Amino acid sequence: MISILLLAAAVAIPDGFMLYEKAAAKKDDNPEHSWAVSGRTAARLVVNPCDRATLARSGRKAAKTLIYTAVPDYSKSEQVILYTSKAGAKKAMRDIRSAVSACGTKSYRFTGKRVKLGDESIAVTGQAYSGRRVAIGGERGIVTRRANALVIYTVAGEWSKPATSDFKMQIKDSKKMLGKICRIAAC
Repeated sequence: MISILLLAAAVAIPDGFMLYEKAAAKKDDNPEHSWAVSGRTAARLVVNPCDRATLARSGRKAAKTLIYTAVPDYSKSEQVILYTSKAGAKKAMRDIRSAVSACGTKSYRFTGKRVKLGDESIAVTGQAYSGRRVAIGGERGIVTRRANALVIYTVAGEWSKPATSDFKMQIKDSKKMLGKICRIAAC
């Protein structure tokens, strides 16, 4: 029984491991600002072009998600997911790339570009459009795989025309997390 409990503890993402946890724990009386923190393994991906509850869910063994929302139009998120194997995490990345290519509408489109982070990474842009013209509103996310782990950082808000600089914060946070992810991943 003790070995089962030790195994369960080893699988969970430890408290204090995530970059945004300290900020999420602070009390904020402003009703327009909020944090949502979840340790649910079945949590939706924070980068989810098809808005499917099951996208990249198969094979997960642990997850932690932190989402900050500031009304009316800004949010940022951090998500770390551990899969039972490196192959499972690779499949999750393939599924995400496929969703980026397949999903979206005429008024909200997704694009993805490979980035040199971790074992593999993709920068995902979701952007509102009015006809062929860029409209205000969108999201920018970096999804990175290292071994059996996915590391995801996003920002959403009143973006205009997509630019490389839109990913500055997400890349910085991804690099910080990649520096410590091997403490819990099977690197």
